[in-house]
Amino acid sequence: MLLQLNDVAAVSGAKRSIDELLSVHSEWFLAQDGGAPLGLGCGEFDFSIDHRRLIFSSWTETGSRSWRITAWSWTGDKLLLEASRRMGAEVARLELVPRASAKAIVASIAAARQVRCDQLAQIVAQTLVCDSSAEDHRLKSVPPAKIERAVLSPGMRRDQPGRYARIVLRRPPERIAVTATVANSDARNVDSLFSSALLWFNRLQQRPQRPVIEKLLIAVEHNILEAARQRHVLLRDSLRQRIELCEIDEAWQKVDPVRAFERRNFWRKRLTRLPPVIEDETTERVKQIIASAPHAIDVVTARHGQTLRYHGLPFARVRHVMDRDRIWFGIEGSRRRLLDEYHEQDWTKLFDDLESYRHEDCRDRHHWLYRAAGEAWLESILRRDISKLDPGLIVAPLHAQFRTSHGGPTGARPIDLLALRHDGRLAVIELKVNEDREHVFQGVDYWRRVEAHRRRGHISSARLFGEREISEESPLVYLVAPTLRFHPSFATLARTIAPDIEVYRFDINEDWRAGVRTVRRERVNA
Repeated sequence: MLLQLNDVAAVSGAKRSIDELLSVHSEWFLAQDGGAPLGLGCGEFDFSIDHRRLIFSSWTETGSRSWRITAWSWTGDKLLLEASRRMGAEVARLELVPRASAKAIVASIAAARQVRCDQLAQIVAQTLVCDSSAEDHRLKSVPPAKIERAVLSPGMRRDQPGRYARIVLRRPPERIAVTATVANSDARNVDSLFSSALLWFNRLQQRPQRPVIEKLLIAVEHNILEAARQRHVLLRDSLRQRIELCEIDEAWQKVDPVRAFERRNFWRKRLTRLPPVIEDETTERVKQIIASAPHAIDVVTARHGQTLRYHGLPFARVRHVMDRDRIWFGIEGSRRRLLDEYHEQDWTKLFDDLESYRHEDCRDRHHWLYRAAGEAWLESILRRDISKLDPGLIVAPLHAQFRTSHGGPTGARPIDLLALRHDGRLAVIELKVNEDREHVFQGVDYWRRVEAHRRRGHISSARLFGEREISEESPLVYLVAPTLRFHPSFATLARTIAPDIEVYRFDINEDWRAGVRTVRRERVNA
């Protein structure tokens, strides 16, 4: 049972108890919402009390984060934490596991996922399989099929259990593939599900075993059904006709057929109009900060104020409080301080560290300030001159971290860059600096959301690009990464996307921090 942190005494008691636990073990694994565990030493995370709240902070090569802990529990083999961040906009369940007991926990997780896999195989085999003769490509009841195989997908590493069921059913004269997520999941993971499923389906079809598998059934829970339908309809027709969706009930006792989306469903759905562009109003103090490193600092304006970024890494925030503009500084994961005379020394130290480690010629390239927020660093370079990527794009206005909606059941995320070409066509730009299998599906999902707003005239009415005319053609999708950082499966997944969605691959130079150059550009789903 989790202990709620409702008062000062509970917070202080939790801090003392957790410190005692941490003193026993020097190495831990951190997992968020049942995801892949990340190894941490005691020097890479910390619990502290700030403004009567228990704060958990971690610093790793992939970045840093701070969470407010609202409840906790020690089960005897792992520390459970209910956490929130960004003023409650993001909530998560964190698990800290001592390295000594991690193998036993991994084994129990793998066993639980295999049980779910076997359960799903039994349900589908006994009740439903794909029927290629059905006029509406739905599912119908048939005699039980034979379970040929029911295993888990490979994990991210050899010692980790996979997240997806890999099931093959046989009912003469056909064999059918079935997959589903058997770990905790939400709409944010649907791109990963589809990427994994399509790659597996592609491999099955290339095997010589007969009969060849021609149907794939993707089973999803209700909380990701909407997002799954939205990805399914973006596939090319020849592939979409061989893939069926079904819904698993909460008890994992039954699967029901699901009518697939049609593209016109997107354009009929009601959407909230886009807010007008917020004019930048930079204060004198902010101008002074920018002037100290104009080549590195940019400003991102939002409804609640401004964020100052050093090569894409947020380090200061400006908020209007009681008729005054106040500045708080600090890297995410560290305590934020008010920029005043009492913290001038801390401010100087932070700025010196940024200048020393966050630049293209940094000698210590393993320092976390150099490695953190790589995509934001690339974004900050392109914001200064997007024509370095494509001369056909107008330099300004250019919208970074553009939101078409605020979350919701489909797990909507901000678009890296939304740009306009000189010919009036919109360009949805998704940036990666490391291999990411979900690159393709993230980009086309952003296309779907931008196209829905374009068709309704929201982009023109919000004057996102001033008086420039928006073309009647659908947006282009630019998927950008350094040449050697595209995932090996990128080409295979790109070919699954419907050809009326124009998807382009942009290879940039590996040393992009010193300046972006486009090495190659090609259409990937013609």
